Amino acid sequence: MNWSDYAIWWHVYPLGFLGADKGAGRRLPALADWLDHLLELGCNGLMLGPIFAAETHGYDTTDHYRIDPRLGTEDDLVELIEKAQAKGVRVMLDGVFNHVGRSYPQFADVLRNGSASPYADWFRPEGDGFRVFEGHDSLVVLNHDNPEVADHVAGILDHWTARGVSAWRLDAAYAVPRPFWRTVTDRVRAQHPGVWFSGEVIHGDYGAYVSEAGLDTVTQYELWKAIWSSLNDVNPHELAWALARHDDLLGTFAPQTFVGNHDVTRIASRLTEPRHLPHALTVLFTVAGVPSIYAGDERGWHGVKEERAGGDDAIRPEFPPTPAGLGPDGLDIQSLHQQLIGIRRRNPWLVRAAAEVHTLGDGVLAYTLKAEEGHLAVALNFGDRRAAAKLPPAAWKHEAGDATIDPSGATDLAPFGWSVATGI
Repeated sequence: MNWSDYAIWWHVYPLGFLGADKGAGRRLPALADWLDHLLELGCNGLMLGPIFAAETHGYDTTDHYRIDPRLGTEDDLVELIEKAQAKGVRVMLDGVFNHVGRSYPQFADVLRNGSASPYADWFRPEGDGFRVFEGHDSLVVLNHDNPEVADHVAGILDHWTARGVSAWRLDAAYAVPRPFWRTVTDRVRAQHPGVWFSGEVIHGDYGAYVSEAGLDTVTQYELWKAIWSSLNDVNPHELAWALARHDDLLGTFAPQTFVGNHDVTRIASRLTEPRHLPHALTVLFTVAGVPSIYAGDERGWHGVKEERAGGDDAIRPEFPPTPAGLGPDGLDIQSLHQQLIGIRRRNPWLVRAAAEVHTLGDGVLAYTLKAEEGHLAVALNFGDRRAAAKLPPAAWKHEAGDATIDPSGATDLAPFGWSVATGI
């Protein structure tokens, strides 16, 4: 198993978290005060949202070689990485290489000098201007067919990986030609063999993105959607179908799994029934993949993403200077995270374990995961009526939930009940 097989990430959007989007926030080293918090959760990775110089929200980059002055300096990042490494925590950066902000130096040169600019072929003319990302005029798309652009991106990745970065989230990876990623990732791996690349892919052929683009994983949006949607609709068939799709990927890669991130409504707000939160978390921490927790979700924070200017603000709030400032609210949800992550830590083989469904219907889903190292059983009652589930006979040891699974494999589930057990 590689180091990434043991990774569980705590995901932070720094501009919001540190109050930097207000213009006078704390600097990156302040995140070191949260390292013990993520470790106490059971995580061992710090996934950072965009930290490079940008015009506004971080995804409109103006200089990939400079830390956003609202967050600090290169020395500040290196200090944070060193403090994280001292505690056994790896750091992932968010790399935005599909598009750049309009004041990116190379694009600004093109605006000044037109076809005479040495960077004229770095961008794609379209209509009266240049191609932009998904209708956002402030986000100018790079020409990924230009070898100079590949050289530029590979150089950026090499620069920061050499300073201790262990992994990269590649923003909007789905919008970039796969051969471009393959060229870039191959070059960077030649210098940094242990680096881990996670591509943001919403839908499509996940396996092809990994194998053709040279990525290690992609974001598992299909499973994310199925988790909350199946619970809200009390339709375990949707989740069972998604788990089968999920399992098909395991021969190629371990997907990057989540129930929340900086781009979506928080899971506590997405679920229409609060008693479904343990079900969502149980799926996240028992099925195969490399999980991440979006900061605040471990305390059950609410936040709704809206499709408007400033519509991300509610899901990207400022945090207190230290974990002590969180107060007592949501400690029960944090404890639930710790309990489920603890199960995951004791059974690291789950990273590539396929799920086998044994009970499906009437609001009930029960499945097992098996490997030579062990086996684990999960039973979930999506509905508001008592229900039964049947799993294979075994000497099941209760690990979490409000129901037990007896040696015959039978379990009686209260309304919204659930159970996780390991085989002895």
